[in-house]
Amino acid sequence: MRCATHPDAETNLRCGKCGKPICPKCMVQTPVGARCPDCAKLYKLPTYRISTKHYLIAIGTGLGMAIACGAVWGLIEWAVRFLYLSLLLAPAVGYAIGEAVSLSVNRKRGAGLAVVAGTAIVISYLISNIRFFQGTILFSFSFSPFHLALALVALALGIFIAITRLR
Repeated sequence: MRCATHPDAETNLRCGKCGKPICPKCMVQTPVGARCPDCAKLYKLPTYRISTKHYLIAIGTGLGMAIACGAVWGLIEWAVRFLYLSLLLAPAVGYAIGEAVSLSVNRKRGAGLAVVAGTAIVISYLISNIRFFQGTILFSFSFSPFHLALALVALALGIFIAITRLR
């Protein structure tokens, strides 16, 4: 007997459902026995099936949340002058953005959605550093090594929290 998919392979194995001859290369082991790829119907779980529509919704939600959370983050840091406040605010923003993106796409998960949420955290951080002074827009970044390290740790925490919500 020859395999239905690979005519050069000899086999004595048949699909347990349709009876089509299959070789070990195309055999799919299921709880009820060996099946051909057509009968096994290997699909991703619905939670991980993400369409372009879901990505567009996630990007819109992530951008909207990044703007809102960045504005609130910047306002809180401006009002409350505390050096390590970003270490508390970044994970909170990460959780909020990750949860909002997750809810907007009906709790779907995947690496692409995690990238959207991580990017939204970075945008949120950039927005939090915008200051308005006499009608001009200024960025309030500090380039001291200590402040840069603190900002990177805060961003890493926020991104980690957002990604774990969508993985």
